[in-house]
Amino acid sequence: MRLCIALVFLLYLLPAGLAQEEMKGLKDYYADYFTMGVSVGPRNFSGPDSALIVNEFASITAENIMKMGPIHPTEDRYNWEYAYQLIDFAETHNLKVRGHTLCWHNQVGDWMFEDERGETVSKTVLLQRLKDHIFQVAGRYRGKIYAWDVVNEAISDAPDEFYRNSKWYQICGEDFIFKAFEYAHEAAPDALLFYNDYSAIGARKRNKIIELIKKLQAAGIPIHGMGIQGHWSVHGPDEAELRAALSAYAELGLEVQITELDLSVYPSESGRRSKRSDEDDSFTAEREQQQIDQYRMIFGVFRDFKDVISAVTFWNVSDRHSWLDNFPVRGRKNYPLLFDQERQRKPAYRAVVDFE
Repeated sequence: MRLCIALVFLLYLLPAGLAQEEMKGLKDYYADYFTMGVSVGPRNFSGPDSALIVNEFASITAENIMKMGPIHPTEDRYNWEYAYQLIDFAETHNLKVRGHTLCWHNQVGDWMFEDERGETVSKTVLLQRLKDHIFQVAGRYRGKIYAWDVVNEAISDAPDEFYRNSKWYQICGEDFIFKAFEYAHEAAPDALLFYNDYSAIGARKRNKIIELIKKLQAAGIPIHGMGIQGHWSVHGPDEAELRAALSAYAELGLEVQITELDLSVYPSESGRRSKRSDEDDSFTAEREQQQIDQYRMIFGVFRDFKDVISAVTFWNVSDRHSWLDNFPVRGRKNYPLLFDQERQRKPAYRAVVDFE
């Protein structure tokens, strides 16, 4: 809080016009379009990151601390400490909170799928455990979290496979998806409920996601939105792909949120590999210009779909720390965000906010 006050005081020492401009954040530039948010963790709740978040954003999402594994490591134990800190930070600074995520195939303890002998539990047992988890987490923060990513990444990337062959699917079939939304609605009836996935722009996976959402809608399942993970690259998606995808999701009659936005300065990659000794990992002028152009394009498209898109959430605060560091190339730094490693606005920031 002291840092935030000091920051505001210093800005007031600037010439009037410049101070007013510097005090505006992403949330202010886009106040008439959609909510601007960012993912956070405990390292962001104090210090310079805290001041940046409060000035720039109107919403926060837990990057990891509310996922099933971290918050519910064993059947009879929950870790509420960091989630409490997040909610307290949001309430102190009048920020909205998105919940991420209630059901995912990653970051979930083996205990969820096994009995005391290490054998696979029945569908009945697993669904009851899922219900208990959702009621504990979503129910605990009822009224404090306005939206939840209920099910994350249930659709397969494989062209000949519809659902991801996760333990959830192996034990429960598609019912775990349907039940997760029902449980979430019971636990937090006022929250907006989203299906969330990556690679949701290209037609192949997009069409499968749309088919799933239509099945949920036809069954009367409470689903309110589609979360499009924006883990993209300076090389794609292109404008035509992005417009086609947003138009297709808009036809479902749901809210759309861009839930995990960052733009890698490297081509899209899959799988892990060792760092090549001849690879130039620097943030070159060419890569910076590509990022500027890509951010300018995607936000231009987002603004055109302001009646469909209700929020855009960046995944991490600044280039100082990104989940893309060391992934998928070990030892490689990435520069995917609007703020540099010193938390200063990059030229791409101007490309996002200069649009009138």
